[in-house]
Amino acid sequence: MFVYDVTAYPLNNNEWSFPMAECFHILGFALSIGTVAIVDLRLMGLGMLHLKPSQLLKDTRMWTMWGLALMLITGPLIFFSDPFMYLSNESFRFKITMLVLAIIYNYTIHAKVARADGTGTGAKVVGALSIALWLSVVAGGIFIAFV
Repeated sequence: MFVYDVTAYPLNNNEWSFPMAECFHILGFALSIGTVAIVDLRLMGLGMLHLKPSQLLKDTRMWTMWGLALMLITGPLIFFSDPFMYLSNESFRFKITMLVLAIIYNYTIHAKVARADGTGTGAKVVGALSIALWLSVVAGGIFIAFV
């Protein structure tokens, strides 16, 4: 029978490793969600109106990818510090569901509308839905500690 000993996991063995992983995880979120939000606000006609959405998407693409990579590296590190707690936590499951949906949406519908320099109501809805998805990911992460 397999027994997972959380005390043997490296992030649980000293007082700095878990908080550092959390800091890098939050940095990854800030970078990826922040750059996506810049494009979203432009799609909604609320910022950087002098630039086209396609140009903003192109200019922020690498920052978004680096943030997403950092988030997707540190997330599993944090998860394995206590996988049974995370798997039984409704907020964690909500966060992961929203994360998958947000990533799929970001690289399909959102990217297509931004590359086409979408304007009008359709682009506003796409931008607003993108922000709502990413905020749901963040909210799910925050509430892990309270559920």
